[in-house]
Amino acid sequence: MPRASIRSRRRYGPWRRGVRCWWWTNEDRENEGDIIFAAQFATPALMGWTVRYSSGVICVPLDGARADALALPPMVEINEDSKGTAYTVSCDASAGVSTGISATDRALTARVLADPGSRPGSLTRPGHVFPLRAVNGGVRERPGHTEAAVDLCRLAGVEPVGVIAELVYDNGEMMRLDGLRSFAAEHGCPLISIEDLVAYLGAPQRVGQVSGTAGNEERR
Repeated sequence: MPRASIRSRRRYGPWRRGVRCWWWTNEDRENEGDIIFAAQFATPALMGWTVRYSSGVICVPLDGARADALALPPMVEINEDSKGTAYTVSCDASAGVSTGISATDRALTARVLADPGSRPGSLTRPGHVFPLRAVNGGVRERPGHTEAAVDLCRLAGVEPVGVIAELVYDNGEMMRLDGLRSFAAEHGCPLISIEDLVAYLGAPQRVGQVSGTAGNEERR
């Protein structure tokens, strides 16, 4: 199955309804694929499916303003991650969860993170979901999965908060491009490269379509 190209906003229609897709990063970066969907559409079934086929680590990319509004500071003072992944402190929803680890609980936490009405008290820290802070400027500033998720949400006209999880084989090893293609074909979901998203957003007529300007936030 060839990867999907980004041609028009019509591609985002199904995604607005919570349909998942896969991101693929080029071989000179991570050469990995993520399940990605808009956090506001997280359901127990979708979260359970995501956990089943991924590493099980659920991350929620969001922009810096949302992280600040929810009082989600960096996980560590000095970030030593090789990719500069901008983890904030982990969290759970403060109401309606049990231990926080079930698919139901993590789906609720994702929806709380996406809800513009949420406040710092809507979350407890630490928890079982890992928010990631996207840099200003999105994938044009940094071509990472964090920024791709936030940019795609904005393009789709939904809350700029995503859910991502890295796809793995049944043996736990990372799924690479050939496996991603087969998996996407099997499950009927688009496979989009971040390189294509960068090119799409870089077109002169689309500059400004995604909010945020290049800044100096710590890279993922």
